[in-house]
Amino acid sequence: MTVSILIVDDHTAVRRGVRAILEAHAGFEVIAEAGTGVEAIDLAVLHKPDVAVIDYSLPAMNGSQLTKRIKEASPRTEVLVYTMHESDALVRDVLGAGARGYLLKSDADQHLIAAVEALARHQPYFTGRVNEALLTHYLAHPGESSQLDTLTCREREVVQLIAEGHSSKQVSAVLAISLKTVETHRSSAMHKLSLETTAALVRYAVRNKLVEP
Repeated sequence: MTVSILIVDDHTAVRRGVRAILEAHAGFEVIAEAGTGVEAIDLAVLHKPDVAVIDYSLPAMNGSQLTKRIKEASPRTEVLVYTMHESDALVRDVLGAGARGYLLKSDADQHLIAAVEALARHQPYFTGRVNEALLTHYLAHPGESSQLDTLTCREREVVQLIAEGHSSKQVSAVLAISLKTVETHRSSAMHKLSLETTAALVRYAVRNKLVEP
């Protein structure tokens, strides 16, 4: 059986590297590549890949947000998130979004093939260090939810874009929503996160890996 794969990363060189690793394995076929979340959603709708391998740190729409969108567009597609960050909160976030795999970029050479094989069988896959981090966290904080969980998908998109340096007007253009709606989402997110200034919002986004510093 051929496993169809979508690769999503905003760096062309990284996509080429991931593609080279995957296509060297018999039975894997990379059917599409995307550099943005919007492109990825369109390609997921068009191709319905078996597995989507997506970078967490995408501009405008992070890996958690994109995972939700892909699962809505193509429910049978399994999502593998790969990232340079080792974070309990980030693992919890992508799991909540519907991802079945989480792979550190530092482990990609050793684990990428096995991860895609597992997801193609609809089985979860996490690298050893991530497994340990998950277990340690959940034993220490059973049932804990992140503040991020209180934000809607649109609120997260607005927060990420603002933290990336976009003005409210630019966010309005990127998301194709009115300036008033942007301000409403921004205000709601800041209230939920108990933040009072844009600087505090940016620091929160960096601390919680919504954007890279």
